[in-house]
Amino acid sequence: MRYEHFFAQHFMSKERGSMSAPLVRIAVCSIALGVLVMIMSVSILRGFQKEITRKVVGFGSHIVVQGFNGGNQFETLPISCQRDDSQRLRNTEGVKHFQCYATKGGMIKTDNQIHGILLKGISCDYDTSFFHRCLCNGRMIALTNDSRSPAANEVIISQTVANKLQLGVGDKLRSYFLQDNGCRARAFRIVGIYNTDLTDFDNHYVIGNLVQVQRLNGWDEDEVEGYELLVSSFDQLPAIADRVRYGLGYDLTIRTVIENNPALFAWLDLLNSNIVLILFLMALVCVVAVVSALLIMIFEKASTIGLLKAIGASNASIRRIFLIRSVKIIGMGIVIGDALALLIGWLQWQFQVVKLDSEAYSMSAVPIDLNPWIFGIVSVCTLVVCVAVLIIPSAHITHITPAKSMKFE
Repeated sequence: MRYEHFFAQHFMSKERGSMSAPLVRIAVCSIALGVLVMIMSVSILRGFQKEITRKVVGFGSHIVVQGFNGGNQFETLPISCQRDDSQRLRNTEGVKHFQCYATKGGMIKTDNQIHGILLKGISCDYDTSFFHRCLCNGRMIALTNDSRSPAANEVIISQTVANKLQLGVGDKLRSYFLQDNGCRARAFRIVGIYNTDLTDFDNHYVIGNLVQVQRLNGWDEDEVEGYELLVSSFDQLPAIADRVRYGLGYDLTIRTVIENNPALFAWLDLLNSNIVLILFLMALVCVVAVVSALLIMIFEKASTIGLLKAIGASNASIRRIFLIRSVKIIGMGIVIGDALALLIGWLQWQFQVVKLDSEAYSMSAVPIDLNPWIFGIVSVCTLVVCVAVLIIPSAHITHITPAKSMKFE
């Protein structure tokens, strides 16, 4: 062990009853608080962004491929799910799942109310994991390609629609759809109720079998409104979308989930600026606390510094002693902050202690992303920034001489 480490550990750490002891404790608490706030801020933001993105993607996937006039639910041009493009899309790098869908605009009529809906028909190869997670009552529909099967009439509706129209699991859903200047009636059976807290989606979407939409539109069994693609990495979405676009036919177009919901994702991006401000302020608190503690320790140990110089210690060696002691203080604060952040984050993730207004925030509890990378990056950056800033005040040691230090006795 080099003597600087030995000195910092066995002599400099004996601060009980000294003038610097309270300030050292304050510095540790300040660093712990700063690390806690930084980790929780980033974790909550990441959790919020991931939860909103998961819900939006659950309704519409990462990438939607349609005909050029797609998106008009009343006059949709169908495309074949057997065309060559579909096989190329399945094999595109970054695409992890391919599924077909179709939508049909209509209305629900009860004895007292009328409510507009968008019936989304999904096929047997559809990834229904999102709707399984969002079910709050009943079950998911049984997917079938047989329009004569009783399962073809099964639908799930949102909790919002169920509350408005006083409907429940097992009730009939009497619906009406415009087609060829006329109206077609359908009676579906509600088998499940879901809730996502996304008002724009919950107010309108009814999930059913693809064969029902095909029958309503008079399409063949291989005709759909479009394809939905789920990608392996959301961060790589623009690059994957470019590869998908390159493999499309001239009569098809694509839109990503970001392009379909520009206002929502612009709002999520805007939240990053708030986090940057919080990180800056908390880092400033940590720096001020540890710099203050270091300066007080230098002032308090002035005679010791003079004695060390008198017996031949260099300025660089003495600075290392104080920096080692400061790093121990910073490390203690970081460890305490990490432990508190992990405990609070786990309690929120497990028990959802802090609730939110679902109508305002699109979720009922504060989401949190307990990613080890967040803890690691915040901790390392805090340590590096604090140590880098300490280099300047530690230079005050060079101005202390053995003769002057005697005046501190």
